[in-house]
Amino acid sequence: MVTVNTKKRILGQKKPFKLEDIWRIRTHLEIEGNLMELALLNLAIDCKLRSCDLLRLRVCDVSSSGIIMTRVLLTQSKTSRDVQFEITSKTQHALSQWLFVSQLSPQDF
Repeated sequence: MVTVNTKKRILGQKKPFKLEDIWRIRTHLEIEGNLMELALLNLAIDCKLRSCDLLRLRVCDVSSSGIIMTRVLLTQSKTSRDVQFEITSKTQHALSQWLFVSQLSPQDF
């Protein structure tokens, strides 16, 4: 439920993106050449993690010897539960492009 408080701020859970919104954002990021944002968007959709867990991921969590993994196991910070998710080929491609261009080390976020 979304409510508005006295300071006109929206509180509560926001409405999820519609599929056409996601495609619009992806297309916009691809046209701009914004590899980092595209990779993070695709990874967020694949893993469905909370933002705190997504931003805590290191390069070594999703790749090994420069190859993006197809499946990742991660412990959530809020629940301390192990979560396994698959990385789609589209996300693998976006991640590998971003990692190649940015020259991130395995310990980087």
